[in-house]
Amino acid sequence: MKLSLPKIIQGGMGVGVSSVQLANTVSRRGQLGVVSGTALGLTFARRLMQKGNEAYVEAMKHFPFKKVIERIQKRFSLKSENDPFKMVEMPTIHPSDDLNDLIVVANFVEVHLAKQGHLGVVGINFLEKIQFPTLASVYGAILAGVDFILMGAGIPHRMPDVINKLFKHEDVSIPIKVVNEVKTDVEMSTFSPRAFAQGEDLPTLTRPQFLAIVGSHTLATYLMKSEFGSPDGFVVEMPIAGGHNAPPRGRYPITESGEPVYGERDLVDFEALKAINMPFWLAGGYGNHEGLSKALSLGAVGIQVGTAFAFSDESGFEKELKKRVLKQVVSGDIRVKTDIKASPTGFPFKVANIEGTLSEEAVYQARRRVCDLGYLREAYRKDNGTLGYRCPSEPVDDYIRKGGKIEDTVGRKCLCNGLVAGIGLGQKRKDGNDELPLVTAGDDLKHLSPYINLETYSYSANKVLDILLS
Repeated sequence: MKLSLPKIIQGGMGVGVSSVQLANTVSRRGQLGVVSGTALGLTFARRLMQKGNEAYVEAMKHFPFKKVIERIQKRFSLKSENDPFKMVEMPTIHPSDDLNDLIVVANFVEVHLAKQGHLGVVGINFLEKIQFPTLASVYGAILAGVDFILMGAGIPHRMPDVINKLFKHEDVSIPIKVVNEVKTDVEMSTFSPRAFAQGEDLPTLTRPQFLAIVGSHTLATYLMKSEFGSPDGFVVEMPIAGGHNAPPRGRYPITESGEPVYGERDLVDFEALKAINMPFWLAGGYGNHEGLSKALSLGAVGIQVGTAFAFSDESGFEKELKKRVLKQVVSGDIRVKTDIKASPTGFPFKVANIEGTLSEEAVYQARRRVCDLGYLREAYRKDNGTLGYRCPSEPVDDYIRKGGKIEDTVGRKCLCNGLVAGIGLGQKRKDGNDELPLVTAGDDLKHLSPYINLETYSYSANKVLDILLS
């Protein structure tokens, strides 16, 4: 069944920034509300350990496989306010059954809650760079009836095939690259819906549409020719969009502040994009009414808007952190840096300069390096032939011991802990050095003043929609 296409896609931002409340609000208005699928197993487990988790517990009752829910409820219980969160198993190529349980249910619950109380459409956003939990995550979202799956930060050419198999409860696998090994020498990540269900009845599911997030018409053309099937449409992000950006094509200069310079090769050929004859939305610099009009004139169905929604009342950012950001916006003391070092993935990553966060060099240097969430780790082959995992943001000595290069650790920030802290779920450390947030946003952050109530330093997602659609 082909769904009606919205003019506005609300971006699937960060870890939990695109919350169920935000997606639900946007979907109620007839647009595409999107929840972030990044690290949902972790954030869901931490919500189960907090008070005020009634909505999540209630949503679990709708999950079709009851034995799975029983196992999760035995593992996670409420903690006292000042206690650290119980550790959650880090994702790997071959996750345990317990971790798969958690990931599938977390994605189900997030989509289920976003779909409550309206007849609109809901999407979920994944990062191709975070492959280990992908298969279980997609299955959980499809079980909840997700309408759109979006994926960027890489080349998601296998996703159409993955979706086609999972909505029919078929076994599926994807190759995971092991660093420093030849292209043909890969490990396979697998998932079996029937094994996961353990004999319980399998519900009839609907295939969601797949939107690939790309940075160029060239990549869009390539994906249309994939042997694994083509996307149902594209979100085309410009370099000023928030989060991870596609790096400039070819060799490129770096500014004195360490930012990449995009050139003519990075410009999108809109005529070539239209010639693909698939629906597309424009993102990065189109997040206002004029941007919507321009996008439509270029042949787009509409626009994807992230930054304006990211700091609305309904987003997942911690409330006081949002207020600090918006005060800096109003004062004019705000800047977004395209940092080529911050992300362990090697992709440029947008970092907003917010006081008291990891964007400040002194705060970053004072943080004790620790890698205990592991969503951006890469697999490598140990001397004994088994797999190991490493991240350039982990303790330097550990990374070098695992065969990594010391130069790859310079400037690397722990996005996992920093982004989770930004939504109020940061880990409390026994030594008192609790995790501090890292804020990502698009360059449009400095243009949010028209939305902001100067008495409360806040605004609603509905106000964003009113202005966009006025």
